[in-house]
Amino acid sequence: MDLAELSDREAIRQLLAAYNINGDRGRVDLLADTFAEDGVIEFSGERTQGRAAIAARLGGGSRGGEGGKSSRLTVTRHHLATSLVEIDGDSADARTYFMVHTDIGPDHHGVYVDRLIRTPQGWRFAHRQVRIDWQAEGSLFGPLHVRGQRPGSERDGRK
Repeated sequence: MDLAELSDREAIRQLLAAYNINGDRGRVDLLADTFAEDGVIEFSGERTQGRAAIAARLGGGSRGGEGGKSSRLTVTRHHLATSLVEIDGDSADARTYFMVHTDIGPDHHGVYVDRLIRTPQGWRFAHRQVRIDWQAEGSLFGPLHVRGQRPGSERDGRK
């Protein structure tokens, strides 16, 4: 691994952190700036494209995070875990595990599946898919799509 690749990896790590920290702090415009101008985010069965649209969608909750939040939600902390980044010139693919803690403790967890591109402003998300693997029964985020299934559909043998 050469110095240029190490520098790219650190820039991508900073981008992953900027998305979560700005989201947790309700700074949706700064979170949206982590995307390319025509970047895409997908979660809970919906696809949103473009920085302005992403900021509008994520800014719909009381603290600017993923829409549908409970009014009892006063703290959100996204914790990043294992991350695998594969760089190919001016693009990269990444998979990163995450867990979200709220006022109730562990709220939900999953994986970010990302396609990143190098822009004149640095690395940005071209496409981010947020896949939820588990959600606490008392989640303060409202019902999310878990493992791609709509809330209330059969999931792990339960409804």
